[in-house]
Amino acid sequence: MGRFDEVTATFWADDDYGVQQPLTDEMVREAEQVLGVTLPSALLDLLRVQNGGIVGADQDAFPTGRPTSWSEDHVPFDYLMGIGRGDGLTSLLDTPYLVEEWGMPTPLVLLSGDGHCWVGLDYRICGRHGDPAVAWFETDLGAELVLARDFRSFVEGLTDSDRF
Repeated sequence: MGRFDEVTATFWADDDYGVQQPLTDEMVREAEQVLGVTLPSALLDLLRVQNGGIVGADQDAFPTGRPTSWSEDHVPFDYLMGIGRGDGLTSLLDTPYLVEEWGMPTPLVLLSGDGHCWVGLDYRICGRHGDPAVAWFETDLGAELVLARDFRSFVEGLTDSDRF
């Protein structure tokens, strides 16, 4: 079993907050149409296990090589938005609105965040159908930081926030 498979097995917390309906192929097609991108297969693999929600404590932070407004050495990743239209739940489908609202660059797909800070898939270099990098965006400061070259590498680099 590879590192991604190991992380996938324990990725989700035992909590139903933020969980959308089980992911279907039709939901993926709709999301890719709304977002105008091809979503990474590693992301879809995780969302097929559970369609969004709280991330397990062993994977709730990503180490950084430089300080951010959040911390000297890491950024949070305590939940991952799913794909859907659940009542009151933020979804990957909300990305176009959120990107415009917070004045962020495009094309992006937001994965987690609160408005002031986001973790997202950054398609600016690879194009809408490439394998996007994962980046940290600080909207108040207009700052950004590439965290990983792709989503699979990002997931494999996640760690427990208690270690910081």
